[in-house]
Amino acid sequence: MPTISRFFGIRILMRLDDHNPPHFHADYGGQIAVFDIRTLGMTEGNLPGRIHGLIIEWASYHREELMAAWEAAKAGKVPNQIEPLS
Repeated sequence: MPTISRFFGIRILMRLDDHNPPHFHADYGGQIAVFDIRTLGMTEGNLPGRIHGLIIEWASYHREELMAAWEAAKAGKVPNQIEPLS
């Protein structure tokens, strides 16, 4: 599962050829959550509130890039890196 961004101890990952709906995985200290790209809702997992907020902030800035990464991953290609939250 390629890492497409990393910030504040958070890794954002996307599986190649994954199932719908479009989503990404977030790993923070071994805790993994899944976020729907379209709604930015957390569909699986549990993360601390502050970390959850940082991920939503980052994803809201990069939603178009996340969708492009999703399309690449669905095609079996390694998605491009996305700028971290700074």
